[in-house]
Amino acid sequence: MFLRRRPVRLETERIVLRLPVHADFHAWSALRQASRDFLSPWEPVWSPDHLTRKSFVNRVYWAARASRGGTALPLFLVRRDGVLLGAITLDNIRRGPAQSGTIGYWIGQPYARQGYMREAIGLLVHHAFATLDLSRVEAACLPENAASRGVLEQSGFKYEGVAQSYLQIDGRWRNHVLYANLRSDRRGRSDAR
Repeated sequence: MFLRRRPVRLETERIVLRLPVHADFHAWSALRQASRDFLSPWEPVWSPDHLTRKSFVNRVYWAARASRGGTALPLFLVRRDGVLLGAITLDNIRRGPAQSGTIGYWIGQPYARQGYMREAIGLLVHHAFATLDLSRVEAACLPENAASRGVLEQSGFKYEGVAQSYLQIDGRWRNHVLYANLRSDRRGRSDAR
């Protein structure tokens, strides 16, 4: 008997993390466009079709496939009243001896510095450890991105070092600072013999 898993939905009193759906297109494109100058110093260069419906439809299908396949968990960050605030993704989920994944996130400019992303990171990391059984969640950001570094540190991530030319951001290969959050009950332990 085939049982269909329900899509992931994580909630706190203020926010919901859920997969994107086709009906999110207008809110997503409006928020991305309104926040373009705020986001572009920290992101890869947007493709010419970045804000199109076709590109968004592809994003929705990829999110559903990746979630079902267990390779990524691309979630929209939505306020309880339905307002789209941003997005957070647990990507590069690795099983076997690694049991780890990497988070990336963005928040629309009107909602920055209100604690929403810290809440989302905490919620997703808890899900990664408690439900997905990961042992390590990694993150990377530009060294000068004080807001991102701060939210990671407030969320229990520890600085691990610098990765040279880690990602293309705003059109250039850029160094990134690396952070990780480790599941406390597995530090230094292994089930392997």
